[in-house]
Amino acid sequence: MTARLPVFPLATVLFPGLVLPLHIFEERYRALVRHLVDLPDGAPREFGVVAIQAGWEVAPAGPGARATPGVGEVTLHDVGCTAELRQVTELADGGFDIVTVGRRRFRIAEVDDSAEPYLTADVEWLPDPGGPDEVADLLAARVIAVFRQYLGLIRSDPEEISEQLPEDPTVLSHLVAATAALTVDDRQRLLAIDDTASRLRAELRLLNREAALLRQVRAVPVPLSELASPPTPN
Repeated sequence: MTARLPVFPLATVLFPGLVLPLHIFEERYRALVRHLVDLPDGAPREFGVVAIQAGWEVAPAGPGARATPGVGEVTLHDVGCTAELRQVTELADGGFDIVTVGRRRFRIAEVDDSAEPYLTADVEWLPDPGGPDEVADLLAARVIAVFRQYLGLIRSDPEEISEQLPEDPTVLSHLVAATAALTVDDRQRLLAIDDTASRLRAELRLLNREAALLRQVRAVPVPLSELASPPTPN
């Protein structure tokens, strides 16, 4: 089944259950927020967040402004996650500060840049894992152990390392994907995986890779410019 969604290109990857605050300053996305706020009670107030594969999400400003390479024209990844609008604060300049929460994954079928001031897309909903999964439960325990070791290498505060991690394997897989210091491409590959067990296996490989590099160099192993800004866990 397909649906039509407003689309917000960003230089980050959103996962289900994770909080994403946004400062809305461009007029086209102000229009998107106004559209969502004006929806009738009970209607889903959500839009699609899709990571940018190439280009930049800020459009050229001013009358007669023309797009330049890498500005205002973007290539998007094909898998994204909806963001449900939870909180809206209107600012004096007409912009908004909003708080959203990731809800469900989708795959883009077709993008439309002419129907609205902002991008819209026909999307196909991706399956959510359901029911008990013994393999995922076993993998989750391994991921928690490796993730705590990884946190010990990148965080100096013991309280941050001992924080409670979710027991639900799917929730855990999304939290680890969003909070580990991974590149956008790494996160995008994790988002696109349909089943929890496969995502947890991929995260074990990534965490072991990152931990090994950190032990060797005691530094973030990729340029900071390549790291995504992770959403905040809910």
